[in-house]
Amino acid sequence: MLFPRKRETPTFVPDTTQSKVTSVIGPGISWLGDLRGRGGVRIEGTITGEIAISGLVVVGETGKVQAKELKADTVIVAGTVQGDIICQKLEIRASGKVWGDVVTTSFSSEDGAFFRGQMRMEERIDPVPALPLTDSSEEENNQPEDDQNDG
Repeated sequence: MLFPRKRETPTFVPDTTQSKVTSVIGPGISWLGDLRGRGGVRIEGTITGEIAISGLVVVGETGKVQAKELKADTVIVAGTVQGDIICQKLEIRASGKVWGDVVTTSFSSEDGAFFRGQMRMEERIDPVPALPLTDSSEEENNQPEDDQNDG
């Protein structure tokens, strides 16, 4: 063999065992409102509203997100995101553009990626609180109290 095979290992590999894409918002879809849940979401359309996903969020090349906050375990941006991002791992691909502040534990970007904002690196982040399976127990426990003070 003239040239030995050298395999380049990517600097960022999402943990696909923990979370993979289970839902897709296609390129013809415009979503107005909050998006919350568990699993993996690929966004190829347009979303305007808060995003809180316990899992993976991929903003594809045709994807556009306008959110006050995008919270997820892992965020991969190949499209555009306008808003703050809170996540464990953030990757901005060469075609990706982010306008907003970022709080993360791991960051990588490809040559050509765009980022305008401030970034804060933390040792540990819990971006999305555990989501309840049902809302009925919360409704029962959250009865309004009649102006009671503890002191």
